[in-house]
Amino acid sequence: MDFLKFIQFPIPEKMTPYGPFHIISLALMVILTVLLCVFARKIKEKNLAKILMIIWGVLVFLEIYKQFVFSYSFDSENHIHWHYQWYAFPYQFCATPLTFIPFIALNKASNKVSAFIKEGAIVFATTFSLFAGLAVMLAPGNVFETYNMGIDIHTMIHHGMQLVLGIYLYVYYHNKLNYWSYLKALPIFAFFLINAMIMNEIMYQVLKESGDSFNMFYISSHYQCELPILVDMQPKVPYILFLLIYILGFALIGFVVYNINYWITWLIDRQKPKASNKYDNTILESASKKAIIE
Repeated sequence: MDFLKFIQFPIPEKMTPYGPFHIISLALMVILTVLLCVFARKIKEKNLAKILMIIWGVLVFLEIYKQFVFSYSFDSENHIHWHYQWYAFPYQFCATPLTFIPFIALNKASNKVSAFIKEGAIVFATTFSLFAGLAVMLAPGNVFETYNMGIDIHTMIHHGMQLVLGIYLYVYYHNKLNYWSYLKALPIFAFFLINAMIMNEIMYQVLKESGDSFNMFYISSHYQCELPILVDMQPKVPYILFLLIYILGFALIGFVVYNINYWITWLIDRQKPKASNKYDNTILESASKKAIIE
């Protein structure tokens, strides 16, 4: 009992957006991003894979901790109550790194299919996932909604790493991407959305008697979307139109983020033409050359 209370790391007051904890988290995020982009932008890909898997391991551990801590509470008489919080199931937009990181780290891009998946996962990480992390880190809203320091630490590390990885992975791989590489992220986006839609419908039928909500990616037709702008739009339009707006809106956001990454690195590379081989190689070609050498 005491252990369960302890690992919740209770705090007397909620953290606040742009309070000391949030500011420190932002500063650490910026420092880590700069360090990786400056000192690890040219490391061997096998070393990058190790870094990614270490980060993935940390994120998975913290997610398991979050899921466990969210599954119990104490009443006024100090009795413990166990009840899984299905709304916190780890398949929201911000939970996608738990899925795509291994597809980047462990994928050798040995054929066209695996290379397509790896490139799509990389671009997804540097666009959709980057934006999701940036949105939470800069406009945290109600993410500091518990009196639990452990959950707040999880929130800042998880979303901060989305931003760090999004920037770092683009810096590392941008020489192997081209302007149309963004299109390869769309099937990854579609994969996550289709799974979310299927899960939403299945779990609605399973949970509707219990009253628990399950709204992955906030696209369920049975619950209110909680995302800015869309929260006001959903009740006013047919569900199909809402879903279309959601998909096109995020696809546009991803495209804008990709263009920002693309043109910044393009301008930087123009200043160092001899040191850059941008657009000369693809992920598949680079993997093939590496295999021949080895």
